[in-house]
Amino acid sequence: MIVTVTHRFRDPVNLPRFQFLKGTLLQAARSSEALITLLTDRVDRSVLEAGKRLRIVANVAVGVDNIDVAAATKLGILVTNTPGVLTESTADLTWALILAVARRVVEGDTFLRAGRFKGWDFDLMRGLELQGKTLGIVGAGRIGKAVARRARGFGMKVLLHSRSGTIPLRRLLKASDVVSIHVPLSKATHHLIGASELRLMKSTAVLINTSRGPVVDEKALAGALRRRRIAGAGLDVYEREPKVYPELLKQKNVVLLPHLGSATDDTRRAMLEMAVKNVKAALGGKRPPNLVNPEAWR
Repeated sequence: MIVTVTHRFRDPVNLPRFQFLKGTLLQAARSSEALITLLTDRVDRSVLEAGKRLRIVANVAVGVDNIDVAAATKLGILVTNTPGVLTESTADLTWALILAVARRVVEGDTFLRAGRFKGWDFDLMRGLELQGKTLGIVGAGRIGKAVARRARGFGMKVLLHSRSGTIPLRRLLKASDVVSIHVPLSKATHHLIGASELRLMKSTAVLINTSRGPVVDEKALAGALRRRRIAGAGLDVYEREPKVYPELLKQKNVVLLPHLGSATDDTRRAMLEMAVKNVKAALGGKRPPNLVNPEAWR
């Protein structure tokens, strides 16, 4: 039995020690029965077809858009993810961005460090007060609902938009003071928020994205921020990671984080443990608990 872990993990997690095979993902697939992958690994058809003995790809992430799930299903290869365990940490990070943008935290820190703070000023960096405002959540899954629960403590009204119903996206964008995105990446959600959607938002509103980068048209967002069409934005994900649309880097009214949504010790440990459980189940002839493509289970 050979299980390939695609990366060495710096944190000493109490997990079975699998041999780390150097070389490309393609080479690893040729000699493995299981792959434990990260969202930065592109597991395409060529990788899957090379895995003649490959039985499972266990992704250490909720999303599986880095894996050709259709090809895996056709080849009878199981694909699993790690849902649930990163819900609370990602919801916390979402609120960190909401507060940082609304109260101009990063901008204020930069201002002070540059020696520009000369004392209290009545008009200095006035931001958005959240009490009594409306939070629009696009995507009412686990993370979206966790973000909504936290809104109660801030006395905010919550609007939800999802595939299963709730309010139309256009109405949510027009009514919300904060719009937070929590949808998976698919053909339907690619550039879900573009120029026309940004024009629907209030000029005092802020946009937060901790889901997947391509859900937001970064060029359109940069233009909206530059023209102050919206008040601000907070991003943890990007269209072409690790690259960021250059104009976004120039805007003071956007907070940019390097994809930290699930970056806590507790969550990353739990994600790895869940991936290992998925692998153990599959190689032991049992159905993995977090199977994405049940059609491949025989």
